[in-house]
Amino acid sequence: MLFFLYLFILSITLLGDAFKLFGKDFAETLLNTTSNPIVGLFIGILATSIIQSSSTTTSILVGMVAGGLISIEGAIPIVMGANIGTTITNTLVSLTHITRSREFSRAFSGAIVHDIFNLLSVAVFFPLQYFTNFLGHIALWMEGLFEGAGGFHFLSPVKALTKPVSEAIISLLGDNSWLSALAAIILLFIALKFMVDIMKSLVLSRVEGFFSKYIFRNTLTALVFGIVLTSIVQTSAITTSIIVPLVGAGVLSLTQVFPYTLGANIGTTVTAILASLVTQNAAAVAVAFAHLLFNISGIIIFLPLSWIPIKLSKKLARLTLRNRLIPFGFILLIFFLIPLACIYLLR
Repeated sequence: MLFFLYLFILSITLLGDAFKLFGKDFAETLLNTTSNPIVGLFIGILATSIIQSSSTTTSILVGMVAGGLISIEGAIPIVMGANIGTTITNTLVSLTHITRSREFSRAFSGAIVHDIFNLLSVAVFFPLQYFTNFLGHIALWMEGLFEGAGGFHFLSPVKALTKPVSEAIISLLGDNSWLSALAAIILLFIALKFMVDIMKSLVLSRVEGFFSKYIFRNTLTALVFGIVLTSIVQTSAITTSIIVPLVGAGVLSLTQVFPYTLGANIGTTVTAILASLVTQNAAAVAVAFAHLLFNISGIIIFLPLSWIPIKLSKKLARLTLRNRLIPFGFILLIFFLIPLACIYLLR
């Protein structure tokens, strides 16, 4: 079981590295194309969907803000978009269950509850940010409190275990992004097939009892676990993707995993904040704090109203029982076609 869990995490790391081979330059070009906040939002979605890493998008953005290429106010909509774009990974992971309709419906709902939460958060807070720049003002005030503080380097144990293997595979494949992505997808399918089969046949009842009793027993423990685990792993893509097969197998319910995904949203900002403090750059720190504030704002609104994203996720997932092309349409529309169309029309 541990081997296939490692294989699963490795496949996600490899997939991200493969996309970065041909995506990072494109993402950087995208980020540098506009000062329009609405276009910035869709650029954040598209750029992060391509490179599958909000950390990379935010890192590029912080560098550009520090260099004076983008203002803090202009960077915040891109950060909001990056929050949506990073959810593509767990949505793609759910597709590996597509041959088993009921299981796929559960897995897809477990994946898109994160997508829908981020979409709802943007729908609520983007207009407010657009007209008031409230995140920018609060982030600058918070930056002032931390002025002069130094950050420190923290190595993710997951990256330490998977990054060298991922880089070795890419090197073996001649730095070919398409071959590397294909290898990652094959590994992902293999890992998930065996993980789900093992959970179902051997440990389902034990795992269900453990998760229900300790980790996902209530909203607070699930939320804190999501924050802590993602802070350690340093990527919400892995921590949110890892629960998709558990929801698909029936081990966890949407009600249990929803606060965990919200915690993952907070956890993914911790490393960026620590890294930005190292730069001693006020703008860089403010952007990192704005990301944190946006995620906290979303939790304040939608944790008490969790039934909204959960109900929407279930309703959309039920449609997959009628037509399994719906998830592909969802991915293409939300992460690529709508952002591309809006960027083209609004620039």
